[in-house]
Amino acid sequence: MPVASVYDQLTELATNYRWSWSPAIQALFDRLPGGPAIPGQHPLARVLAVGPGRVEADAGLAEEIARQHALLRAELDAAPRERSVAYFSPEFAISETFPQYSGGLGVLAGDHLKAASDERLPLVGVGLLYREGFFHQAIEHGGQVERYTEASPQFSGVTDTGVRVRVQLDGHSVLVAVWRVDVGSVPLYLLDTHLPENSPDLRNVTDRLYHGDREHRLNQEVVLGVGGVRALQALGIHPDVYHLNEGHSAFLLLELLHDALAHGDTFPEALENVRARARFTTHTPVPAGIDRFDDTLVHRYLGPWARRHRIAEDDLLALGRMPSDPPAVFNLAAFCLRLTGEANGVSRLHGGVSRDLFHGIERSERIFSVTNGVHARSWVRHDLQETFDEHLGSGWATGVESAWARTASIPTEAIRRQRTAARGALIEYARAQALSAAPNLDPAALTIGFARRFAPYKRATLFLHDRPRIEAILASAERPVQFIVAGKAHPADHEGKALVRELLEFVGDPASRGRVVFIPDYDMAVARLLVAGSDVWLNNPLRPYEACGTSGMKAALNGSLNLSTLDGWWDEAHDGRNGWAIPSSEADDLSVRNDLEAASLLDLLDHEVIPLFYADGRAGTSDAWIARMRESWSSLGAFLTASRMVREYAQAYYELARAPI
Repeated sequence: MPVASVYDQLTELATNYRWSWSPAIQALFDRLPGGPAIPGQHPLARVLAVGPGRVEADAGLAEEIARQHALLRAELDAAPRERSVAYFSPEFAISETFPQYSGGLGVLAGDHLKAASDERLPLVGVGLLYREGFFHQAIEHGGQVERYTEASPQFSGVTDTGVRVRVQLDGHSVLVAVWRVDVGSVPLYLLDTHLPENSPDLRNVTDRLYHGDREHRLNQEVVLGVGGVRALQALGIHPDVYHLNEGHSAFLLLELLHDALAHGDTFPEALENVRARARFTTHTPVPAGIDRFDDTLVHRYLGPWARRHRIAEDDLLALGRMPSDPPAVFNLAAFCLRLTGEANGVSRLHGGVSRDLFHGIERSERIFSVTNGVHARSWVRHDLQETFDEHLGSGWATGVESAWARTASIPTEAIRRQRTAARGALIEYARAQALSAAPNLDPAALTIGFARRFAPYKRATLFLHDRPRIEAILASAERPVQFIVAGKAHPADHEGKALVRELLEFVGDPASRGRVVFIPDYDMAVARLLVAGSDVWLNNPLRPYEACGTSGMKAALNGSLNLSTLDGWWDEAHDGRNGWAIPSSEADDLSVRNDLEAASLLDLLDHEVIPLFYADGRAGTSDAWIARMRESWSSLGAFLTASRMVREYAQAYYELARAPI
C-alpha cells in the first residue's frame, strides 16, 4: 500500500471526528495557512481551501501532521473489526460543525459514540442525515424566530458508502442513501432520502429534525428503523444487539420481526427472538413526550405488513397499546417495551419514574437504570484538561476513580487561574453576542449559567418569580452576581417561546442592571463556553420531569458547582457538600409550588452561594469555594463520564445478547 501524502493524512484527520475531542489535532488545524478557523466551520472545508502545496511546504507543520495521523491510525488499528452492537438514535451531536441534533438526546448519543471509541467497544451508530438539521435561533421583536440552512454532506466529513436500500412508505417505494461518518473508531451510518430518484415529497422525508406533521414524523421513523436494519445488512454488518436510544427507531423491531418470520419462526417465536437481541433506553419522564400515532395513520403502514405475514393487524397494534392512552392510539414506547429484552431509564430516579409511567404494560416492571454520562474530552476546557492530565493522570477522562481521588494535588492557585480564565472567556463572548449592551458584566463576579431547551417544566425564568428580591441581588456592588442564559424553544412549543420572551423582557429592563444576558442560537460551541465559564450551574426543573440533565455534568467536570432541584442525576449524586439542592415543594397548585421553590432558590443564593464565593472578602473565587470544587470533583468526577456509562451498558446490555439468527 503506498504511503499517504501529508495532505492525504491531513484530510483523514479532518474527516474523522476524532479531532472534535483532540486539542492537539484542533491546534494543528489552527496552524494551517489563513489563521484560526471561522466559528462553526468544519476543518475539512479549511483543508480543501488550503490545498496540498502550502501544507507540504511547511516542514514543521508536515511533521506534526504525520505524527497526529500515526496516532490516529494506531488507535483505529487497535479497534475491533466486527460490529456487534448497533446503536440507533434520531439525532447525534458530534460537533457544532455538523448540526444533526436539537438537544440532550443528541448530545447523549454523540457522547455515547465517542466513549465507545475510547473504550474500543464494537459499536456502530445509525441515524438520519438531515439536510437542514435543526433550526438556527434568531431574536426578532422580542421573541424567537427559526431559520433553517441547508448543508452539504461532502463538506462535513461525510462519505457516501454507495449503498442504497428501499423502504415502503404508505405504498410508495423510497430509495435511501447510506452515508458514513467516522467518530474515532466508531462508524456512524446516516440515512438520506434526498435523491433524484425519489419524488419531491419523498426526497423531503429527511429534510429537518423534529419538523412537519405526524405523517412526516412517522415516515422519518420508518426510514430510520426499517431502513437502518436494511442498511446494516447491505453493508455486511450483522449485530448481536440493537440498542434503541428512545422510541423514534421503534420500527427497527418490525424489521427484525420480519427477518425472524422469514426465517421460519412462528409469531410468538419471532417476538422472543427479537427480545433477545433488542435493548431500549427511554428518556421520557412525561406522557406528552412519547411518540403516539392514531390507528388510522398507522394502519396504512402496519396493515400491509400484517397481511404479508398473515398476522391479525389487531394483534400487531396491541403491541403498541398503553392503558393510559385514549383508544385507537399506537404508542411507540409501549411497542419498544414489549419487544425488547431489557429497558432502562437514564438516572436512578428516572428508572423508578419510568416504571410508574409505564405501569400496566407487561414487562415494564423490569425497567432499570443506567445514569447518563458525558464525554469528558469533548466538554472540559483544554487548559483544564492539561491540568488534570498533569495532576490526575489521563485516566480522569475515562472515569478512573483513583485518578479523581487525587484532586487535592492540584494547587489552589492553579484552580483559581483556571476559573478566572474560563469565566473571562465566557464574559468576553457574552459581551460580543448578547442582544443588548451588558456593560456591568464582570469577569471577576459570581457567574451563574443556565442553558437548556426552554421547555415549560425546565422553568428557565424561575429565578425571576420574586422580582424585588432578584433585583436586590443584582443591584449589589459589593458582591456582584450575573446570569448568562441560553436555550431554544421547540418551534411548536408556544409556552416555551413565551418563556424566552419573558426572559428577554427582563434582560431589557433597567432593573436587570445589565447583569442578566441571553445568548441566542445555543449550540455545542456556546455550551462549552457556558459550562466552562460558569461558577454555578442552575437547574430547576419541576421534579420528577428531568430524566437526567447532562448539562450539569459537563459543568461539574469543569469545576462549576451545581445548584439544582433533586431531579435527574443530581438526585443520586448530591451529597450535601458537592453543590446545593433546591428543595421541592409538595404543593398541588403549580403556581404556589413555583413561588415556594423560587423562594428556596433565592434563599440559597442569598445565604449560602454568594457568601461562599466572596468568603475571602474580595472578588474572585474564595479558598472555601475552591474547597467545594474539589469536593465536587472527587465525589462526582468518575461517575459523570460517558466511559463509565458505556461500560455499564456493555455489562448490562451488550454482553447479554445472543448471536443473531
